[in-house]
Amino acid sequence: MANTSDIKNGMVLNHNHGLWQIVEFLHVKPGKGAAFVRTKLKNIETGKVVDHTFNAGHKIDPVRIETREHQYLYNDETGFIFMNNETYEQVSLEKHLINAPEFLKDGLNCLVVFHADEERPISCELPSHVEVEITYTEPGIKGDTATNTLKPATVDTGAEVRVPLFIDTGDWIKVDTRTGDYAERVKK
Repeated sequence: MANTSDIKNGMVLNHNHGLWQIVEFLHVKPGKGAAFVRTKLKNIETGKVVDHTFNAGHKIDPVRIETREHQYLYNDETGFIFMNNETYEQVSLEKHLINAPEFLKDGLNCLVVFHADEERPISCELPSHVEVEITYTEPGIKGDTATNTLKPATVDTGAEVRVPLFIDTGDWIKVDTRTGDYAERVKK
């Protein structure tokens, strides 16, 4: 057991029957009354972010987590299969544990977060940007590069992304996995 003076950003707590990660915190010592810690907590399973205030000295239950690099192999009826890059052991993850499953490609290295005591996967983070190929989009019109107009495009992972008008089928683009937005064209 620890107390509120041990709180730091990124720490994971067992709180309200779930695992919560501290996004940010602030120790407050008002002129009158007792000190307290104002926190912003993110639920690891659902992604929900809430504000919570702890009284100073309140006991908290930190959870030890480990982040390991895994390579995405394939998906089947059991889930998404990842392989540990060091031990070559495989782990199956459910779709809701992955931050952007629509951008997973064979061989993509991801960071899988494990509950260290129970050795169970908690979440999976893709790299912030991935390179994908456009498999279908309406053809662009020559000279349509000055406007900020976007059109739908299907990429090789099956996801749909909004891209500028000058992007054509067969082009490679970089996509932000956190938002699903087009970032830039990539020369291949």
